[in-house]
Amino acid sequence: MQSQTKVGGPELRGSNITLETILAKTETHRRQTKIVCTLGPACWDVPMLEELIDQGLSVARFNFSHGDHEGHKACLDRLREAATNKKQHVAVLLDTKGPEIRSGLLLDTKGPEIRSGFFADGAKKISLTKGQTLVLTTDYSFKGDNTKLACSYPAMPTSVQPGQSILVADGSLVLTVLSCDVSAGEVSCRVENTCSIGERKNMNLPGVVVDLPTLTEKDIADIKEWGIPNNIDFIAASFVRKASDVTKIREILGEEHKGIKIICKIENQEGLENYDEILEVTDGIMVARGDLGMEIPPEKVFLAQKMMIRKANIAGKPVVTATQMLESMITNPRPTRAECSDVAKAVLDGTDCVMLSGETANGEHPIAAVKIMAETCCEAENAVNFNSLYQAVRNSTLNRYGHLSTSESIASSSVKTAIDIQAKAIIVCSESGATAQQIAKFRSGRHVTVLTSSERVARQCYGVMKGTEAIVLPSLENSDAIVSDTIEQLKKRGVASAGDAIVIVHGTMAKAGDTNTMRIQYA
Repeated sequence: MQSQTKVGGPELRGSNITLETILAKTETHRRQTKIVCTLGPACWDVPMLEELIDQGLSVARFNFSHGDHEGHKACLDRLREAATNKKQHVAVLLDTKGPEIRSGLLLDTKGPEIRSGFFADGAKKISLTKGQTLVLTTDYSFKGDNTKLACSYPAMPTSVQPGQSILVADGSLVLTVLSCDVSAGEVSCRVENTCSIGERKNMNLPGVVVDLPTLTEKDIADIKEWGIPNNIDFIAASFVRKASDVTKIREILGEEHKGIKIICKIENQEGLENYDEILEVTDGIMVARGDLGMEIPPEKVFLAQKMMIRKANIAGKPVVTATQMLESMITNPRPTRAECSDVAKAVLDGTDCVMLSGETANGEHPIAAVKIMAETCCEAENAVNFNSLYQAVRNSTLNRYGHLSTSESIASSSVKTAIDIQAKAIIVCSESGATAQQIAKFRSGRHVTVLTSSERVARQCYGVMKGTEAIVLPSLENSDAIVSDTIEQLKKRGVASAGDAIVIVHGTMAKAGDTNTMRIQYA
């Protein structure tokens, strides 16, 4: 009886990975996934920023939980100097502080300056013992000790119930609610682990719908007084829980500044429950795994990550995966194997960007962190079959929406053509960036050059759109000559050789985002 050597149907993934793949040198110039770096004292001088750009920084994150407008502006000026020196369109992201619930001041601390978090008179921490009772009071003027501590959330007694958990200081202290006294504004809790904590630590209430505004007065001031005047490209909106939160930000930006894109940070269960409506109105998503891991069980975070990325991919909206990706590199020169696997997993899940926080802002090895982040992304991308990925994105889109729009259909066809004819690159003429975003959605796995007349569109495309670079031109009217010049530049850089196929996609000049043609040109 003849043995069967060919079997139809699905096979285990990874058949394209060989020993040669594992041992080959990483080619970072082919990287598709973008890298967001948080700026801080460890990296904010011009030479260091230039090195970060060389290694792969495409979006600079300004964390407004720290610093003031003057300090951030000085850092922004240095960033733009470095980007100009390196001839790269680095995008700027303002990450809002958002609302928060914090513990209060300790008993022997002087001064009401709660936001500063400074200690005085030798009061550094309080020590709590497993099994003891700790009372939380909503009187934030109360100066606490190891029996009673102030909480900045006035609705705490009516928001939690006996048996619920309260996580303090990023989960380093776990409390279980014993009873709630609404009239006294107090919640009695059992301490579940021995711990020492300082003042003004963050508090998470897993599963609780908290009554806090998404945008605080500080956030609004940061956007109006710093973000808009400094021509930023993205706002990362913290603690988004519903679609109306996005509408509020758009109202603040107004018609004049609608070009600033909003990236919603999903950080709690309410945000997950309303994810579909948030995704419909936002420009992008950030999977903010730090707070999310406090709000839902940590073993569920990877499931939430996969769900959010998949839905964002189908919607064609960029998604950033963030928090603790290479956390150990804040102090260590090399990451753990688990961290590299975490980065690779996010890439394989379909993320458009990965983000570094403390690793670049105040870590000891910012350049090494970006370098190994870029290399890990490349290796993960090498394991992807882009033809199958294209088909998966297209099929999932059709299953979700029932059809493709005209411009989306042309983008899909352009990517499929590039894959079929093994084109070396795709050139996109895009005034608004909409066409480029649709091309990025279908994951060509090829070099994508976006030609635009807008500096902001160039930064947004280069910043978060998978596999794209951008070139700013005075006008796109003479598109044939522009495309020919771009192809010559690709040949000089070694991206394409004489005779290679290049797919060209562009829309009409009358209406931004109105894609209407696709053609093939040979280098």
